Formats: sequence, C-alpha cells, structure tokens
Amino acid sequence: MAHTVALVDDDRNILTSVSIALEAEGFEVRTYTDGAEALRGLTQRLPDLAVLDIKMPRMDGMELLRNLRQTSQIPVIFLTSKDDELDELMGLRMGADDYIKKPFSQRLLVERIRALLRREALRGDSAAVADPGQIITRGPLLLDGARHACFWNDQPIDLTVTEFLLVKALAQRPGHVKNRDQLMDAAYGEHVYVDDRTIDSHIKRLRKKFKAIDADFSQIETLYGVGYRYKE
Repeated sequence: MAHTVALVDDDRNILTSVSIALEAEGFEVRTYTDGAEALRGLTQRLPDLAVLDIKMPRMDGMELLRNLRQTSQIPVIFLTSKDDELDELMGLRMGADDYIKKPFSQRLLVERIRALLRREALRGDSAAVADPGQIITRGPLLLDGARHACFWNDQPIDLTVTEFLLVKALAQRPGHVKNRDQLMDAAYGEHVYVDDRTIDSHIKRLRKKFKAIDADFSQIETLYGVGYRYKE
C-alpha cells in the first residue's frame, strides 16, 4: 500500500511540482493551501507523514503542528525560508522531526520522507515480539526497542522515533562521547544530511521531556565543541 503524504503550502507552484515528484516515487499525495484547511483534512483522515510550510495564511505551520501534536505523533517535516532560523528551532522543539530550507532539492525531500517513514515503521510494528537484546536498562532508564517504549523511574515518556533513536545511541555506551555526525547517522541514516542545529534541538526537547518526569534529570551531558554523552 502506498504511503500517504500531506503537503501543505500556500505556493501552488510548490504544491504542483512536489506532488508530481512524490507521485512519481509511488506516494499518494494530498495537498492543502493553508493551515486551517489542512487541519480539517488531516483530522478527518490522518496521513503517514506531513510536509508543512511555516508561513501560511489563516493558520501557519507552527499552529497547525501544535494542533496535530495534541492527538498524533505522525512524522512532520517543515519547509522554511532562509530567514526562518528561529522558527526552525521552535518547530523542532514543538515536535517537528526535520526541516528543509527553500529553495530545496526535490530528491532531498524524497529521501528525508523515506528516512522518516522507515523509522516510523519501527513504532507501528504491532506484531513485534519482545527481544531481550532490544531492551536497554541504564539505572532508571528502560528502552524497549521492540515496542518503541521508553520509561524513566517506571514512568512512560512519549518519544518520537527520532528522539528514541537518539536516546538509544547515547545509552548504548554510557560515558562514550557521540559527536553530532554520529548522532545524525544513528537517527537519520548515513545517507541523509541534517543541520547540526537539528540534533541540538532534538536533544533540548529530549531533556525537557525527561525533566517533566524528573526535575533532577541530568543524564544527557553536553561536551561543548565535541558532542553529547550519556552519563555513567
């Protein structure tokens, strides 16, 4: 069955050209020209992934994402202009999985979509059988890879696929520093490039989620100019 991608942008030229490119790759595409229209359509029938422009009339991409995240954790990619650095970071902290700057390569967008859908398949595999080798315990932390479940002090923490893979990459070898390139490969695969700030924003959002459970959480350490590590 073809994956469904929702494309939301007020630029009809982008909607047309990107739709053609995605359909040529086997995706089913649903297009919307503003956030309010998209919210109605996405609420009625959720896609497998959404690509959202930030600057739109009636309801911008930020507000649309905020509404989507109240009921869904579907992968979301933001399309941003060159001057939207602050919006990019805010979007990632709110729950977007990735962003691409305009003008962008359609091939790059297709690869980012495929990478996110591959990782989302890990979460959606309801037939997965528990495998002790997929369970990582580090003190109060428990990661169950088969069920895409994360617990801290026995309390569940809802993580996106990207966040889960970052925690896993760090927790697998406590005390060992992972630079941003290594974390990019762990979360996005070796053939997809993302900006350093994307990783930094995901880490900030991870810490916020853990601190909501435990205000003293400090296991993910920053080594400035080097990378991150999970404290032993």
